[in-house]
Amino acid sequence: MDGVLTIEDLTVCYNRIPAVHHLNAQFRSGSCVGLLGPNGAGKTTFLKALAGLLPVETGQVRFGGRDLTNERLINYVPQRETVDWDFPITVRGLVEMGRYSVLGPWKSFGAQDDAIVEEAILIADLGAFADRQIKALSGGQQQRAFLSRAWAQEAEIYLLDEPFGGLDKNAAKALAAAVHRLRDSGKLLLVSHHNLADAGDLFDHALILNGELVAFGETSQTLTKENIGRAYSTEIFSGKGR
Repeated sequence: MDGVLTIEDLTVCYNRIPAVHHLNAQFRSGSCVGLLGPNGAGKTTFLKALAGLLPVETGQVRFGGRDLTNERLINYVPQRETVDWDFPITVRGLVEMGRYSVLGPWKSFGAQDDAIVEEAILIADLGAFADRQIKALSGGQQQRAFLSRAWAQEAEIYLLDEPFGGLDKNAAKALAAAVHRLRDSGKLLLVSHHNLADAGDLFDHALILNGELVAFGETSQTLTKENIGRAYSTEIFSGKGR
């Protein structure tokens, strides 16, 4: 599905304190957008509001010109430390949960659903781990398993909260490959991220946030010293920033 996610005058409060102020932006399907900003900038709040997990104070969110009311189109992947990894389920079982949200309570699992589950597992390069408990996966594999579930759900918009946090170089590379496969298939990914050094390699576009919109556009044109200096302490460039 080709579409544009349009956000108009979005204000979101967290614990009654405004965390995102009157934000306006447009994101197009088939792109990977990095959400950048210092701690407390409102990145997680922004993603949760788009996912419908937090109420909005003002503004509208539309996809393809329609109000974003179809929750199936959007999938939120939280930070890993918020997930109960002791839950007894395999990778395949987790991915199948994405299909159940499509089928609803009355439709039975069929051959087409099995095929979509297999496709979802393969797109995240988890074929060798399909029957492994999620607790036994590495951090990067756990993140890819949640991407698989979103694919099986037939989501169009993926909201990823710090998915690269704590991953080693190889795990981050594998996760980036899965993210880029989803982008190349026409999906829209909004990814909160804290490491400015690799943002240019990971994302097509960057949205710099610090309570309000600081800058948005193609990564090469947005990640400038001026824009980052407006969002972060200028000490970030001397290695002393947060």
